Amino acid sequence: MNDRKRPAWAERSDLERNYYDTEWGMPVVSEKGIFERMSLEVFQSGLSWTTILKRRPGMREAFSNFDVDTVAAFDASDIGRLLEDERIIRNRRKVISIIANAQATVELRNDPTLASRGRLESGLPALVWSYRPSNHPTYDEINIPAQIPESTTLAKDLKSRGFLHVGPVTMYALMQAVGIVNDHPKGSWRRPIVAQAVEEVLTQGS
Repeated sequence: MNDRKRPAWAERSDLERNYYDTEWGMPVVSEKGIFERMSLEVFQSGLSWTTILKRRPGMREAFSNFDVDTVAAFDASDIGRLLEDERIIRNRRKVISIIANAQATVELRNDPTLASRGRLESGLPALVWSYRPSNHPTYDEINIPAQIPESTTLAKDLKSRGFLHVGPVTMYALMQAVGIVNDHPKGSWRRPIVAQAVEEVLTQGS
């Protein structure tokens, strides 16, 4: 496995190597799955991905395994509890953003227009995946951008619906993480695996 080509960031630690080899870019199409990944990307802003992966088990426990309805009901006492929890990133603005995003996710379930956005589960999955580019370049590792027009538009759409801390760069990282774009670089052994998995999921949803 170690002779397989990976981008530089995926070779910084065993955690990141395993994440790249098993998760990054594989399609995530459930509400809970996308909410968790979005939350991790919110927490990652300004930090290393290694830090997030190390704290992921603790964050899952602290945020009730990222159950959307449970997190949406968090109140001031929960915020205080979370800010005392050393297992997570104790940033008040980010913690409040996760709770607000859970509440906004619940509201998306009631939006009938999202059912026509695509072939996936309505609500958050339909909204996020509707911004999948019809054509996406194959990048060399050094040329992968920090954001794309679709991530900018997605960020704007989410913010209009009450989501917080979801800028274009953070949303592009989400799009990469859940398979909306395939940014495994040219020559990566993971690129065709991810492409096939995404195609199978989208076909099943049709």
